[in-house]
Amino acid sequence: MTTPTSPGGADVPPVLPSIPLAPEPAKAEQSIGDLVRDVSTHLSSLVRAEVELAKSEVTGEVRKGLTGSAFFAVAAAIGLFSLFFLFFAFAELLSEYLLRWVAFAIVFGVMVLAAVIFGLLGYRKVRKIRKPERTIESLRESAQLLQQRARPDAGRPELDGPSGVTAR
Repeated sequence: MTTPTSPGGADVPPVLPSIPLAPEPAKAEQSIGDLVRDVSTHLSSLVRAEVELAKSEVTGEVRKGLTGSAFFAVAAAIGLFSLFFLFFAFAELLSEYLLRWVAFAIVFGVMVLAAVIFGLLGYRKVRKIRKPERTIESLRESAQLLQQRARPDAGRPELDGPSGVTAR
């Protein structure tokens, strides 16, 4: 699957299904079945849009995590291979007391430095992973909207019987 790109080459998020932000004009002649169908259609569009938003946000965060994990793997491999040079340098040091061991120690130092650099790169990538804030906020707003729609009399005071006095 290819992703669309902008003229500058940056990834552009996929187009999500639109959700009407203003209420549609009410039709006086709609039956209950038509109303239920409209509600289910709008709810289905809302759920699809939420899933697409979550998928696009999570995909980006997973990609960052995989890149960071790759840097950690490189750091671990270099660290393990550098142990060989440490042991080899100790062996040369003990066996000869000559300058040959200095070369092995320098190689070990360079390998450790490379492992530290890749470890820091991996840490920086993994540290940038964030929770999908837009999806969470959108789900909260949708839940609040659905709760308000489920209780159509939520904003009106209750009346106590036929006298019309409000309950407290």
